[in-house]
Amino acid sequence: MPYEFGEVVLVPFPFTNQSAAKQRPAVVASSRRYGFELPDVVLMAITSQLRPTPAFGEVWLSGWQSAGLLKPSAIKPIFATFEQRLVIRRLGALSDSDRKRLADAIGLILGPSI
Repeated sequence: MPYEFGEVVLVPFPFTNQSAAKQRPAVVASSRRYGFELPDVVLMAITSQLRPTPAFGEVWLSGWQSAGLLKPSAIKPIFATFEQRLVIRRLGALSDSDRKRLADAIGLILGPSI
């Protein structure tokens, strides 16, 4: 089942050192077409451990409740690709404003450095 950009799902997200994984919410960073063309989905980790100020590429969610999250949360600038079958369940979706801020952050993270 293809997922939409901005959907929030539950997955076994790996630690960046690949030593283990933790079941956590993540947001879909790939397009629906990507999901139709490939068996994968690109995700970004979500955390409820908020810093005093956002780090580079972090997106603090204003609509965290509608996204299906239990606490105020932020999207971390950490990407991982999963087979769609590894998604445990859908939790919710980002608000339009949070989805726009995520798209802007992805552009900053992956865009060309000038």
